[in-house]
This record gives sequence, structure tokens and C-alpha cells, in this order.
Amino acid sequence: MAGNTLVVKHAECVPQCAIAFEKLFEDAGAPVGLYTNLLISHEQSNWLINDSRIKGVALTGSVSTGRNIAARAGQNLKPSSMELGGSDAFIVLEDADLDHTVKWAVWGRMYNDGQTCCAAKRFIVVEAVADQFMEKFQDALAALKAGNPDDEATTLGPLSTEHALQDLLKQVDTAVLNGAKVVMGGKRIDRPGAFMQPTILSDVAPGNPAFRDEFFGPVAMIFRVKDEDAAIDLANDSDFGLGGSVFTKDLERGKRVASRVDTGMMFINNISWSDAELPFGGIKDSGYGRELGHMGIQEFINKKLVRTLDAEAPL
Repeated sequence: MAGNTLVVKHAECVPQCAIAFEKLFEDAGAPVGLYTNLLISHEQSNWLINDSRIKGVALTGSVSTGRNIAARAGQNLKPSSMELGGSDAFIVLEDADLDHTVKWAVWGRMYNDGQTCCAAKRFIVVEAVADQFMEKFQDALAALKAGNPDDEATTLGPLSTEHALQDLLKQVDTAVLNGAKVVMGGKRIDRPGAFMQPTILSDVAPGNPAFRDEFFGPVAMIFRVKDEDAAIDLANDSDFGLGGSVFTKDLERGKRVASRVDTGMMFINNISWSDAELPFGGIKDSGYGRELGHMGIQEFINKKLVRTLDAEAPL
């Protein structure tokens, strides 16, 4: 942000979207330059943060990039917010409505083909309903239809790039080499484009790299736990803390569980996602600060104190 201008650098894989966003502002009647899209490199971004006209920095990106950008902003004594990765917990308690829950489980893991920071990634299911949940979840994932994202019949789109697909396949292979089991999927779909099968991993132990990593694509990890307390403990055993959800028919129980999970956002009987009116952001390796909502508006505001006092000096 520079003065009254928003200066934006998008990811290199979406240049046309970036240009389209700038045009939307102009088409809506905003002054030219209010929203300025920059097609620049990471090195040029660092130079830009050094510029005295830039007053604050907000990033949505990876943990490694967040560390670099936050450090650069800090060196220049500029406020920043970091919305980084996530490995959100999707907690299913024994009293959950499973039909309702599974629909949200599929949507929560698969929207944008799972390439979403706040998508559900760790499905933590109480043992009493784990078999039922797994059966329904597998059936629902198996029914997804890969195809052109512009086709309304398509329910499984491609990953953003071939590189993203290869990284995801390597993550799955590494997880298996370290003891995880592939319940379903785990391979590329044999068709043009960067398509991957909907994948479920089980038996992911704490020593497995997958236990700490973020899967940015259609890969779900299933964890069976004894009870509510065990579900909360596992949800909190993460380097990330962006969002999460809990499914139960008991609203008060849902609130209690939500309050005990260390994360920036919790949703009861719904998935973790963003809306313009809701503050969005996390803790731990998921970053700091908030976007959207009232809290997001205040993130880069100078909350200046102006005070008048009718009093004599104590001399």
C-alpha cells in the first residue's frame, strides 16, 4: 500500500487474472492508479517494500515466502499481515449428522480442487463413527467427475500447474515411504491436464513428514481418535493454525470444542472459508493479522489518540 493506492503483485501463474482485477476497478469507475497491478519478480518485490512510499505489506502465500516478506517489512519498520498456509482440522464427533457432515467434508476438501489454504486437510473422526464416515466419504469422492472446469458437469478440476501436481504426487509418495497407507487415489488421472485422483491417506504418524506438511490439492488425511479430548489434542498438534471446523448436533458442545482449538477461525457444522464480512487469518505458521471484515479494515489504520484535558500541571 502506497498512500491511497493499492499496489498488488499476484502469483506468476495467474497474470491474466491479475490484469482482469485491475480492469474491474477501472470499469467500476475507480480512479486510474487506485488499484495498480505489477508484473514483477520476487527480487523486485523486495526492492518495492524498501520504498518509502510503501506504507504497509499484506501477503497471501507460503510459509517460506511469509518469513522473507515479513522480515523485509520489519527491517523497514512497516506494518504487515501474513496469511500463509494451513492444515485445517475437520473434527467429526460421534453425534454428528453424517450425511450433512460428509457433504461438507467433500466440499471442504475439494473446492478449488483442494488448492485453498483454509481447505479441510486433516479429518479427525471419533472412533464410534469412523467406519461410517469413511465409507460415505470414499463413495462421495469416488463419484467426482474430472473434466473441463468450464463444464457445469465437472466436479473435479485440474491443479493450477503441472509443477503443483508433481509436488503433490511426491508428497504422497514420501508419506507412503514413511508408513502412511493410501486408502484411495494417490495417482495422476490419465487425461490431458494436471489432474489428480481424489486421495485419502490413513495411518499418518507424528514422525511422518505428511503429519506436519500442507497438502495443497485433493489429498485428505484421516485420523481416528478415541473421543472429543483426543480430537482436540490432535487438532492442536499442528504447526499451522488458520481455521478448522467441528461437526456435532450439540451446538453448545461445538462451541466448547471450538474454543479449545488453537487456530484463528473455527466453524461449527460448516467448513472454514472466507466471506467479506468475516475476519480471516490465523496463528502459528499460518501467519498473523486479519483480512476482511471490521478487523481487516483496521489492520493498517493508524489508531491515533487525540486527547483534550482541562487540568492544571502538577507543579
